[in-house]
Amino acid sequence: MSRRDIVIVLWATCLLSFARVRADEAQTRRDVVTNTPGLVAFWDFQKRESEGERRFTAHVPQGSATDYPLDASNYVRDYWGEGREATYSDFPLLNDGPFGQAIRIRDETDPSFRPFLLVPRSRIHDTPLDIKGQDKSVTVVVWAIRESGNHALAGIWHEGTDLKSAATTGKLKVERGQRQYALFAGLNKPGSACGHVSENGASSFLNKYALHKCNSLPVAPAVSAELPANELATSWQCFAMTLDHNNDELTGWLNGVSGDRWLEHLEADSLISYARNAYMQGYFHRVDGKQADEDESFPADQYYNPPEKEPVSVEVLRQSKGERVEMREYRYTKVKVTLRENVDGAYSEVGRDLIALRLNPWWYPHGIYSPKDAESGGPFTIGRVYSQCTQRWFYRVDWRSSGV
Repeated sequence: MSRRDIVIVLWATCLLSFARVRADEAQTRRDVVTNTPGLVAFWDFQKRESEGERRFTAHVPQGSATDYPLDASNYVRDYWGEGREATYSDFPLLNDGPFGQAIRIRDETDPSFRPFLLVPRSRIHDTPLDIKGQDKSVTVVVWAIRESGNHALAGIWHEGTDLKSAATTGKLKVERGQRQYALFAGLNKPGSACGHVSENGASSFLNKYALHKCNSLPVAPAVSAELPANELATSWQCFAMTLDHNNDELTGWLNGVSGDRWLEHLEADSLISYARNAYMQGYFHRVDGKQADEDESFPADQYYNPPEKEPVSVEVLRQSKGERVEMREYRYTKVKVTLRENVDGAYSEVGRDLIALRLNPWWYPHGIYSPKDAESGGPFTIGRVYSQCTQRWFYRVDWRSSGV
């Protein structure tokens, strides 16, 4: 899963189950992590400031200018001026987990209270944690027990509060999206390891949301917090994402397994249908003459056309005199291609339709969004992300984390 050119932001060892960990075992695992080449930051919820607020701090390479202490905050209070302040007491310590300690992120019932842990933008801008720009790779790994939910685990992912909707009414601060990279517990595929990246901080393919994301094929089950301790101890899952800029691939991993996930019936999907349109518009643009369904105003930087040099497989769906229809599978796409016979007997393509897109790995040919300054970028957060939405259903999160 790791590659030499990928920076490791968050890490946890990948054991599938264990009993309550001994102190020496936890330290052995911690040493493995902190000695990993490319490590940027590792929060084990054991290391803390020695005085003052005694906030959680990260293990960082020797010589690092900061160890990224985590603040507690309530994003509804930050942006709507509602709800109480968050404190460390809102993140109960569990005295368990693969590194000997863990915190719980709860599914809060009060719609004005959405607590998370964060490193403010002012303390991460231009540090090694602020991974951005062209030719950048990143790995994010979180150990967690998923009790419910499908949303944020950790990353730099400010979804923006500038989208017009009922949820944004009355907000005090209006900011555009400042997305860079983040790991989620599934999003559209709850329980999967979902890696998310953005090249512009904002939206994709003319949809209002960012849509460059992957979903591991394996899915973590929802586990009741009421299970006996020995059963909870075998329920830890290793969620991970890798962005490999050398291969332009974004991949989700659960317990070290990525899996091969495809999405068919693209037009029926409320979000990925926009990626399908981006593919088709790029195709129409390359064909001579204006095509019937071509939108000439579609921005060229939002075309989505993964490489299709050599097919993995070709199936002839039907053939008649002078015409053949093939299903071609490429690494990231499955397309139905119509060919017609020329006067010389050769066949030429006269049309195509995108039938399926590969969600894991997801083709991503861009860099990572680079905020212009410390005032315009988003923070690094754990447990939730800044969002336009305060509704409970949007942030149904309930999980335990050890080793972020």
